[in-house]
Amino acid sequence: MAIGLYFNNEGFTLDKYKEALKRLEAAGAGAPKGRLYHFAFGDPNQVQVFDIWEDQAGFEKFGETLLPILGSLGVTIAEPMAAPVHGIIVGK
Repeated sequence: MAIGLYFNNEGFTLDKYKEALKRLEAAGAGAPKGRLYHFAFGDPNQVQVFDIWEDQAGFEKFGETLLPILGSLGVTIAEPMAAPVHGIIVGK
């Protein structure tokens, strides 16, 4: 079952978000298997992220690469809010 994950990590600025993307790409995890959608939004001084994953296992595998990168950038990592996805409607 697909899951939605919402992240609001302390100290995650737009510059740190962009750097994290570069490091993920360099690590071969820029477009990880199992991630269906990725959204980054909000204040540039406090970027929030919402992802939809095929399943929890795919997200956990990605976390093995993501968490050390965020830690090295000085981002305070909080437990994401996670919930099953019951439907996705794509706009026209």
